[in-house]
Amino acid sequence: MATGTQDYIGDPRNDHVLVSVDGELLPRDKAVVSVFDAGFVLGDGVWEGLRLIEGKIAFLHAHLDRLYDGAKMLMIDIGLSREALVARLFDCLDGNGMQDGVHIRLMVTRGRKRSPYQDPRLTIGAATVVIIPEWKLPRPELYARGISLFTTHVRRTGPADQDPKLNSHSKLNDILACIQAANAGADEALMLDDRGFVATCNSTHFFIVRNGEVWTSGGGFCLRGITRDAVLRAGRRGGLPVAERDFSLFDVYAADEAFVTGTFAGLTPVSVVDGRAMPVLGDERDASGPLTRRLRDLYFEIRAEDARGRGADA
Repeated sequence: MATGTQDYIGDPRNDHVLVSVDGELLPRDKAVVSVFDAGFVLGDGVWEGLRLIEGKIAFLHAHLDRLYDGAKMLMIDIGLSREALVARLFDCLDGNGMQDGVHIRLMVTRGRKRSPYQDPRLTIGAATVVIIPEWKLPRPELYARGISLFTTHVRRTGPADQDPKLNSHSKLNDILACIQAANAGADEALMLDDRGFVATCNSTHFFIVRNGEVWTSGGGFCLRGITRDAVLRAGRRGGLPVAERDFSLFDVYAADEAFVTGTFAGLTPVSVVDGRAMPVLGDERDASGPLTRRLRDLYFEIRAEDARGRGADA
């Protein structure tokens, strides 16, 4: 049964987690925002998914860069300096006694509206800042069996539409792609750009290995992925031939290995694309091929180097 790339091992501690709503720590079932909030009414906001590992947040600087860039594009004043936002993140983590194996959803919306209408000038007061931390670890079977992808008819838009570099709350095209893939029995959707080249997946980034080379899309039709960029850097550091380039389903079906990347699960092997089985290269615990495994090790090194905690190093 398809479960999705974000499926995780359940943890009863999450039933009692404290959520930060505008700096106030509230029990999970008491953490609410107004029905007039711009994020609820319009999807008007930006967000980041963060990973806490051994007391530090992986790629914190890069995530904050993307968050503040997105807020600037939408002309949302977050109302907090980077230092103050980092302090609020760690206050929330400390309040929950969290140190490792935690996924954090950091969300910023334009704030409460006077009336449920799109005009930003109807916003009342400051931006809404919500932090939801949960103990989450990927299910081992994701790596053991690999995931399945289905190419959907829902295309990724380019900068002339809604710029894919903006990590906004509005993810409707990704959701539609995810629905189509789920109905086809797949874990995730593989999405093409408006020219027919492979762009990305609905919630992760897609890579293939062909003849010893590692390819991902040119990047014009996908989110500026933090893990995607880290994998590219890791490959170059390790002397591997990695490239951002246009390629089609022809190349995917003939690939030697395939994997997806994301903050939550890192590098996850792909075992099936459109009902076509990829080459079986791994073992019973990890279906990844040799280059995927090598890249994962290099990625872990960079992730450890780029992790930041509370204080001056953040």
